[in-house]
This record gives sequence, structure tokens and C-alpha cells, in this order.
Amino acid sequence: MKEDALSGQHALITGGGSGIGLASAAALAAAGARVSICGRNRKRLQSAAKGNRIFPVAMDVCDEQSVRNAVSMAVAENGPVNIHVANAGIAESCGFDEMSLPFWHRIMMTNLDGAFVSIRESLLSMRTESWGWIITIASVAGLRGLKRASAYTASKHGLVGLARALSEELIGSGITANAICPGYVDTPILAKSVKEIAARSGKSEQDALAALLRLNRDRKLIDPHEVAATALWLCLSGSEGMNGQVFPISGGQV
Repeated sequence: MKEDALSGQHALITGGGSGIGLASAAALAAAGARVSICGRNRKRLQSAAKGNRIFPVAMDVCDEQSVRNAVSMAVAENGPVNIHVANAGIAESCGFDEMSLPFWHRIMMTNLDGAFVSIRESLLSMRTESWGWIITIASVAGLRGLKRASAYTASKHGLVGLARALSEELIGSGITANAICPGYVDTPILAKSVKEIAARSGKSEQDALAALLRLNRDRKLIDPHEVAATALWLCLSGSEGMNGQVFPISGGQV
């Protein structure tokens, strides 16, 4: 791959301060793209952006006006958005019978509503350019159910459905939409989940992690850079025929 393969393109990544988002930002920037990383933690974004040719933009995907402001700021800095990686998300577990409506809404607002609003704002740029790539970072939970994670599972199924629906609505426009469905990835979100499982079950954190690893059939965590490599490939010349597709990176789970 040429170092300037994405030269002149602007990639906007939500949840870009750590994990899959930051790995994707680094991969796209290395390929020559101008990259805007968005998130709520301004200090984390600024630290992640240092020395990486990456522009940090504060954004709360749960706040429509915040999204609009952030995308406008990113466009003013880096030009029209050509690549949108909808990565912002939270993972919280709760048994279905215990779940409150506010809990359900919190998961949906971050994982699904936030993707909808941020993609919609980036599409304003893509439509003027008549080309672009939309990538939703879903989860293996978008392809199967996860125990004690019905809200999370529903939100990730929604991200898969959103990518498929967008691909149909935008077909022929030069804009594609695809979903990536990782299994358990070595990220801060996973580390938080391990702590929560350990606290709830009385297991050690090591045993809690081992229980999750059993669901990745190769018994290892996926590296965020593996997911980022797929996101990068979807933006390169030669992948134009990939539209409305779902890409599991799940250690053999599905």
C-alpha cells in the first residue's frame, strides 16, 4: 500500500481517543488521510493526537448539537468528510428482567442514535463530493445474542442494519456503507467489562477474562489494529464493490 493512498481525504472517527477508534485513526493517517478523532474526553483526544497528524475534536454523540458543531469544526480544519467511522459506543451488562428503561435508552443513545446523527452530518459532505465510505463498528453481538447484554446486542444489530439500509439508500451515489463486527478486542471498554463481571460474580479478573476469551474460539483477544486494518482496506481503491457487507473479526465465533 502506498503511503499516500488516502492523500487528500478526510476521515472522521467517533470514539477516536482509544481502542479501535485510535487504531483506525493511526492506520488512516499512515495512509495519508487527514484524520479527525472525536470523543467526550478532550484531554484523551489531545494526548492521542500529539505527533500523529490527527485533529482532536470534542463531541458527545448523545447531543445532536454537539455532533453538528464538532463535524463543522472538523470540516473547517480538514475539509469535507470522505470517510466516517462510527465507532463511539459503550458496553454495559444487565439481565433483561433487571433492566430499566433509562439503562436501555443510555445504550441505544450512545451506540445507535449517536451513529445515526454523526453519519447524517458527515453525509452532508459526502453528498457534495458524490463519494465516500461509511463504516459502522458493530460487534459479534450484531450477529448473535450475548447473555446479560440484550440492550447492547440490540444496539449492535441496529448498527449492522443501519449499514445495510444506508448501502441500499445510497447505492449508485459513490458512497458505500459497511459494518465490521469484532469479537472481544483488547480495549479499555473490555477491561472495564472484565472488572464489572468480576465484581458481580465474585470471580477474579483473570477468571472473568478467561470466560470471555472462551467465546473467541482461538482463545485470544483481538488486537485493535486488526480491526483498523479492515477499516483501512474498505477505504482503499479496489474495495468499491464492498457495499452493504458485514465483516466479522471474531476469532471464529461466527
